[in-house]
Amino acid sequence: MRKFAFIILSIFVVVGCTPRKKKTKSGPMNRFSTYYNTMFNSKEAFNTEMQNRTKSFKDNFYEAYIPILTTEDVATEVSNFGAGNPMTNMSGNKGPASPNANSTMGGSPSRPSTSGKGASILQIAEAKALKTISKNSVLVNGVEKNSYMFDAYMLLAKSRMYQGKNLEALDALGYIFNNMPKHKRINTARIYQAEIYAKLKDYQKADRLFVELKDEKLNKEEKRTLSIFYSEMLLKWGKKNDAVTELEEAFEYNKVRKTRSRIAYLRGQILAELGKKQEARESFTTAYKYAYDFEFEVKTQIQIAKTFDNTNDNYDEALAYLEKIAKKGTYASRKNELYYAMGLLALNAKQDKDADSLFRKSISAKVSDPQIRGLAFSEIGKKYFAQDDYLTAGAYYDSALAVMTYAPEKARLTELTTNIKKLSKNYYLIKKNDSILALTKMSKEQQEAYFAKHIDKLKAKEAAEEIERKRAERSKGFDTGDYNANSMFANSGAGTFGDINMAGDNKSTFYFANTNNIPRGETNFKQIWGNRTLADNWRYSAKSQTIEDLKNEALGVTTAPDPRRFEPSFYTEKIPSNTSDIAKLKKDRDTASLGLGIMFENFFSNSKLATKTLYDLVDGQPDEDTELKALYQAFVVNYEKNPGAAERAKTMILEKYPYTSYAEFVKNPRDKNFNKSSEDVQKKYEEAYKLYDEGKYQASSELILKTIDENKKDALVPKLYLLNAYNAGKSAGKEIMILQLEQIVLNYANTMEGDKAKQLLKYLKSDIKLEMTDGEGKKIAPTEPQKVNNAPNPDEEKSIKMRSIEATPRPGRPGINQTEGPPKPKMQAISPDAADASIQQLKSEK
Repeated sequence: MRKFAFIILSIFVVVGCTPRKKKTKSGPMNRFSTYYNTMFNSKEAFNTEMQNRTKSFKDNFYEAYIPILTTEDVATEVSNFGAGNPMTNMSGNKGPASPNANSTMGGSPSRPSTSGKGASILQIAEAKALKTISKNSVLVNGVEKNSYMFDAYMLLAKSRMYQGKNLEALDALGYIFNNMPKHKRINTARIYQAEIYAKLKDYQKADRLFVELKDEKLNKEEKRTLSIFYSEMLLKWGKKNDAVTELEEAFEYNKVRKTRSRIAYLRGQILAELGKKQEARESFTTAYKYAYDFEFEVKTQIQIAKTFDNTNDNYDEALAYLEKIAKKGTYASRKNELYYAMGLLALNAKQDKDADSLFRKSISAKVSDPQIRGLAFSEIGKKYFAQDDYLTAGAYYDSALAVMTYAPEKARLTELTTNIKKLSKNYYLIKKNDSILALTKMSKEQQEAYFAKHIDKLKAKEAAEEIERKRAERSKGFDTGDYNANSMFANSGAGTFGDINMAGDNKSTFYFANTNNIPRGETNFKQIWGNRTLADNWRYSAKSQTIEDLKNEALGVTTAPDPRRFEPSFYTEKIPSNTSDIAKLKKDRDTASLGLGIMFENFFSNSKLATKTLYDLVDGQPDEDTELKALYQAFVVNYEKNPGAAERAKTMILEKYPYTSYAEFVKNPRDKNFNKSSEDVQKKYEEAYKLYDEGKYQASSELILKTIDENKKDALVPKLYLLNAYNAGKSAGKEIMILQLEQIVLNYANTMEGDKAKQLLKYLKSDIKLEMTDGEGKKIAPTEPQKVNNAPNPDEEKSIKMRSIEATPRPGRPGINQTEGPPKPKMQAISPDAADASIQQLKSEK
């Protein structure tokens, strides 16, 4: 017995000490525990995040393009994760980010940071995927033996991609390419690799990967995913025609109704932008056919109306179809959007009256989309804007801004309304002063008769308002009795059932229950709060001025009525009789009119209206300064676009103001698009300066004018004109020098020469001591007495290699920034011939 026990013990020792080959964990049980343990939790966390994004996702139909895919499709695909299906409906970061989304970028493939208030859902999904990999990965000789690791790494890559950590997502996909290159779903990983490169805006690499994948043998799911990702990448890259072609393939591959409708809608948007209206309309019609909710249907109808082609489509049939849809009960809440679509349809069909009527119906209907209401207001405003009725257009634009939600369109309209409000101040000031000036020309009897008529109209208006107010008060609640003037109840002094309230008084101020009382409430509100736009915290925010506010402010209209408003003397005593007061009114009116003409051109490029306003001002006989400026502006507006209209201004300036800088300008307006200073021009400048230094002023002037005539766009032109002004001062006298310096200031205000000319003019026109400055604005001490008006110092210029040519900033661009070039002035330079002619003319007169 003891012998047998020894043998058994020996066997156990031998077996226990024998080395054994290590076995892998890649068996069925390991794969089972991999999926139903941590990876299952990771997938559930990912699904939860996608569901949250789906609930918060909302299309912005006012952007240039809508995304094809939504997060709802992603969540649907993840449910088939274990079956090996790729994420066919991934929208990337297209939808609005969930509150739980992490936006960090980059980093190593380690566990995500959980600092802050706690880990987000996607961070949990990422952490669970990493835990799955760390516990169940079986890497043997560079080959992953656990096939479920492909799903784990794909989930890791998608979680990171949704957090915006694209580089880390590529790192996760890199493991698949390195260690699982022969996996049957390797092309799925390659598709997402290309998509991530597209998100990184490396479009060339993404395009190369997508093109290579199209040559591979892909299953149906992979073709669907590839076609959608590739088409969106091409669109972001700017290859719109290629994107349209790829979207056609995507439409064929994808059979889901929602996806098809969005593909067709996006394709229609691109085609419309490319100007292919008929094809775009067909694509939007297809999108409507596959539409998956009411909002998408209505927005598609708006796009169909936008792309209406009057030459190929029937207006009456299209309008009747939209009217039929609008009558359906299912679309009752979106009538305002359908009316807006009808308005666009009429606009494209050149039916302007119908369009205006339909847009007004849209703004009066119940609001379903504030942006559509704002666009309807904007379209009405555009009609008035096209008719040059900027003030009425501005009122509609103000209403549009109050309700619009799309920021880019709001920004555009804000800039436009700001300009209109500036214009309205001048317009109403002119209107008020014109009225007062007209009254000053009347006799006392005429003034009293005029205001007597005004008072009669005012009394009639207030009486009508009072009747309407009483009628509204009596009509409150459910009382619908007739209180018109012909009604038996119109003048009844007795209280009615509707007048009784719990407080015991006979007048109720509650007006919300009856539409007839709303006007009274609006009036009371405006008296207390003024005109307010629809916005949060409106009681505490500063009131933004509307066009109506600016009009009332300019005309002196107040909300509270004055008790003396029915007395003619209340008005007549305010009419100025002092000559200086009347002159000031006219001066203010003329100045505002000058500004109005300039605004028409600068704000709205309306040369016709600007010219009419300026010439009307000139015909009104303003003072000389205002008249000269108005004529100059009329010339500048028209001398290139309408020479005939400019000729009148030119003639008047030359006849009435021949010795001004404006006269020199209109003789030969010239474009000053300087390039750079050539060596030849620099040498000519040195020669001209040498002649000046030797006292040969006429020869120096002739050389300068010849050089300018041959090199009109050289950067030294301002410097040459300044030197020529010194020549004029020496040879022709102070008056001619002032004339030429004024022209330099007029044409080269933003150059060093313009600044020096200003300093010289300041000195020549006064008795103050001249202080010259260098290019940095520092004072330059005089080196020697100057014979005429501080002429250039040869020692100073030569000692710094021609300071005016080579210094500040460098040779070839004296006094002008070399890298940016000279700023283009508003007015153009004097003609050498014209300047010389003026000099000779003044010489002969002297």
